[in-house]
Amino acid sequence: MGGRTAAALGAGGLVLGLLVAGVTSASAADPLVSQGKAVTASSVEGAGFEAGKAVDGSSSTRWASAEGHDPEWLRVDLGSTYAISRVRLNWEAAYARSYRVQTSPDGSAWTDVYSTSTGDGGIDDLTLSGSGRYVRVYGTARGTAYGYSLWELEVYGVGGGTPPPTTTTPPPPSGLGYPFGSRQQPYAAGILRPSGSTSTLDAAVVDYYQRWKAAFVRHNCDSAWSQVLAADADHTYVAEAQGYGMVVVATMAGADPDAKKIFDGFVKWKIDHPSSIDPDLMAAEQGDDCRSTSGGDAATDGDMDVAYGLLLADRQWGSAGTYNYKQLAIKHINAIKRSEINPSTQLLRPGDWATSGDPRYYVTRSSDWMADHFRAFRKATGDSAWDTVRTAHQNLVKTMQQNYAPGTGLLPDFVEQTNSTPRPPSGKVLEDVNDGKYWWNACRTPWRIGADAATSGDATSLAAARKVDAWAKAKFGGNPDNIRVGYQLDGTQLSSDVSEAYTAPFAVAATTDPGSQAWLDALWTKMVQTPFGGKDYFASSIQLQVMITVSGNHWVP
Repeated sequence: MGGRTAAALGAGGLVLGLLVAGVTSASAADPLVSQGKAVTASSVEGAGFEAGKAVDGSSSTRWASAEGHDPEWLRVDLGSTYAISRVRLNWEAAYARSYRVQTSPDGSAWTDVYSTSTGDGGIDDLTLSGSGRYVRVYGTARGTAYGYSLWELEVYGVGGGTPPPTTTTPPPPSGLGYPFGSRQQPYAAGILRPSGSTSTLDAAVVDYYQRWKAAFVRHNCDSAWSQVLAADADHTYVAEAQGYGMVVVATMAGADPDAKKIFDGFVKWKIDHPSSIDPDLMAAEQGDDCRSTSGGDAATDGDMDVAYGLLLADRQWGSAGTYNYKQLAIKHINAIKRSEINPSTQLLRPGDWATSGDPRYYVTRSSDWMADHFRAFRKATGDSAWDTVRTAHQNLVKTMQQNYAPGTGLLPDFVEQTNSTPRPPSGKVLEDVNDGKYWWNACRTPWRIGADAATSGDATSLAAARKVDAWAKAKFGGNPDNIRVGYQLDGTQLSSDVSEAYTAPFAVAATTDPGSQAWLDALWTKMVQTPFGGKDYFASSIQLQVMITVSGNHWVP
């Protein structure tokens, strides 16, 4: 129980600490600055438990949130900016097992200054360092079946503190919906992040993004176009790469002042390269001359991310500019449903070319199974069919893990016979002889499944991600250097090669397991320390998106 300080938590909690360097810690004698200040809460259990009771100076009155719900928060407005040195939380019996203390200059963009997943109630007397006008206690997992309840929230500090410097990410342009680093969509209760301050995590993501952008983002053939150069793919430009680019650049708005201009270049590229089969989708492959090739048809993985990226852009910038992102997104989503979903199985086909006369009509690619995208499509269109599609893919994940990878949770690149008894192909079904193994498509599945688990808390996605995580942590002995390229579904190694395309995705799965903090930290360190070159488009693009996700910056429009 009580009497703890941030410095003394050790293994008992994860101290994120000061998010940005340069703020001087105030002394223990700093005055109480929160009592009687304006305070708001996410909910109130009922009359007599209002938010103001937590800052009234009385230990016999309290704030209580609605029962049985996560997350919940309590926010105090100090009236002006303070350098904060101490926060004291006097929990009632309904305490938080997992919570964060956050500061903000404006009540919108929040910075974590403390976090724990092992709270035990009583009094948490936290010595910390931060700066802001607003302080928020953000509960993500209750310690009881009730709600969250505080007798008192006390904030100590001195006036005149300055907001956190913006050397990590530039000030976001006005009007941004979700500037990078704002973490406005909290993850599910219990989801881990790599150890360290959020500013340190964000700085690593921004640094990697800037190097990735310099290496792969181009404006070739037409200066109004943006493309991701897929130097190690079969063609110079591929739909998968353009989809990655749209999602990444929309997410990094606020850290990159050119994000919208670059994104609009991707949109123009999409519009100018329609699929030859369904023109509302995007042609999958282009050569050095920027002309579509190989028949000009579509690839499902690229289309999924293009539609998702357009939804991100709509929420980020609105749709009143050069392009109506929302309208384009809905057209693209409806085309995916029309031309890339098998109407009898409700599973994704590899592309709009896999029609009923093609032998791959009942084949699906595991790296396309993006449950968080399906949720976004459902919200954007109001079409409940996307719930059915999501459930069909989650059920297939469960079936494949149970029947073909009970000890590993690994998925194959492709699944065939989806209309009868789904199974991994024994040889080449589309790309190569390893189509039925954990190979260059399936290596992305721990990231895709884990991203949905982290953002939605969905029990099926959590179970699938944790199964893979348990195997990987044990298989590699907690050492990312042991990860190799390719595995049989039983975990037998296929190659001695290494690639971050295989290493990085395990980090997203690791965030879903409360016992995987050390493993997650090792994976994060590996990612930060691993360089990449101009021929590493695939691996670096995957790692960048993994870093965005595990740092807490992934959000679902």
